[in-house]
Amino acid sequence: MKLNEILSPSIRQVLKPRKQEPPMWLQRQSANSDFCRALVSNGYMTEAQMQEAVCRYHLGYSRDGGVIFWQIDTLGQICDGKIMYYRPDCHRDHQRHPQWVSNRLKRYYLKDDVELIASIPSYHCLFGTHLLSLADGADYADKIAVVEAEKTAVILSEHYPAYLWLAAGGLFELTAEKLFPLRHHRIVLFPDTDPDLTAYTRWYEVAREARCLYGCNITVSPLLELSATPEQKQRKIDLVDYLFKK
Repeated sequence: MKLNEILSPSIRQVLKPRKQEPPMWLQRQSANSDFCRALVSNGYMTEAQMQEAVCRYHLGYSRDGGVIFWQIDTLGQICDGKIMYYRPDCHRDHQRHPQWVSNRLKRYYLKDDVELIASIPSYHCLFGTHLLSLADGADYADKIAVVEAEKTAVILSEHYPAYLWLAAGGLFELTAEKLFPLRHHRIVLFPDTDPDLTAYTRWYEVAREARCLYGCNITVSPLLELSATPEQKQRKIDLVDYLFKK
């Protein structure tokens, strides 16, 4: 008699192999966010380019209309996801603050237990890090560009495919530790510009630290500092603003 035949139906149900759930990013991947629609309506991308970018970066869609910028490491594991909101002109909706998927999940499962939520750490990586696993042997294998905003990486990935575009997700989000997976590649950092060289100086220091720690081939592009007008620097434009004259 087979083991399965002598087990009770309830036990057999427990031992039955469960269907593996698709990864969270795949469940939420969608081009229906306000951000994706704004990319096309404002001329940053064609519909086909936008769909390609959605697949490349696994862009997600939250139930309240936000875009989810997943942070996925080189092993394909989700570190976190940033939910952001955009206006029809493709600029950030500053009335709605970005949220982390990890924080939403903690609040949902931990029932707003503030102390417990705060005690659970979150792990972040550069947006687009998962693409490094696809870079070996590709034309852009040794050309990694890091910008500040996820929006900038998404747009430039279609217009300048000779580079693999990653994003820090903010001026202070770039750290030498997050550059560790990129250490075998040639890296170019493109900080936003500002009147006081704040962004350039900070990213220059991060690049120097990464160079000392890992021996990285890393440079900080002075393009915006050399080319942006005083008015553009006052507005703290990024590479997309400069190239698209927005």
